[in-house]
Amino acid sequence: MDKLVHQPVLLNESIDYLITDQNGIYLDATIGFGGHSKKFLEKLNESAKLIGIDKDDNAFQYCKKEFQNDKRVVLYKTGFKNIDIISKIEFIDKFDGIFADLGVSSFQLDESDSGFTYREEATLDLRMNKEDGIPAYKILNEFEEKEIADILFHYGEEKNSRKLARLIKDERSKKKITTTTHLKNLIESFTPQPYVFKTLSRVFQALRIYVNNELDELKEFLEKSINLLNPGGRIVIISYHSLEDRIVKEQFKYENLDCICPPKTPVCICGKEKRIEIITKKPVTPSEKEIKENRRSRSAKLRVAERV
Repeated sequence: MDKLVHQPVLLNESIDYLITDQNGIYLDATIGFGGHSKKFLEKLNESAKLIGIDKDDNAFQYCKKEFQNDKRVVLYKTGFKNIDIISKIEFIDKFDGIFADLGVSSFQLDESDSGFTYREEATLDLRMNKEDGIPAYKILNEFEEKEIADILFHYGEEKNSRKLARLIKDERSKKKITTTTHLKNLIESFTPQPYVFKTLSRVFQALRIYVNNELDELKEFLEKSINLLNPGGRIVIISYHSLEDRIVKEQFKYENLDCICPPKTPVCICGKEKRIEIITKKPVTPSEKEIKENRRSRSAKLRVAERV
């Protein structure tokens, strides 16, 4: 089980921003292998409650065992967009804090069977929940060339998306692309050596985001979360790439506004109400020390808002 341990990013900062009431009700929407939640629980009193969500079965099973003796913890294997359903099941009207670390865990990245890494041979799946959605290899083998190009461009910000899509189409006509190494070798054959790592990262990111519907679910989760926060309660989000961070930033900015009428409108008629105060005007990033100790933290950005 040691290999399941995941080093939590921006841990102290997450605790300091999230916990405002030691007797409160909190939600870890991406509990993973419990790194952040373990520390949250150390800060919380015995009367507090923590709901943990994760759709990855490995993470869920690990946390079931890890927290089995802590009566404050309730776990659900599901996506965080279902936060409203869970709150009803648990008879929770509002939370005092909601946390989400949007990164893929070190275990998922390192474990070949998970299919998230291109460093080892594995089925090209990339789904967090293997029982939901379609695997990545079906996209590469069945989608139209333009659809594949759009996925690589919009979700991976890959400039050579059209050329890569054509390459994938030509390759699959010879042999189906079903493994991580097959896709990796194909990309390496096309990409100049200095850019191979970044191109691989962007392509795998794009496919992962698409098959898990990550961006749409994030938007839905953010809106529901703000609905479910107590006044003074906080939402703390850690993101790792510009697409996610932009969604968080824009959602917070919108919820911070008390009017969205056109500038020349003499009297406000939109009915918009300010729902949050933005606590972090600029995102919090890891220290040089943390980046040195945990290389995967280098792109992390933490944003915080408080319900008014």
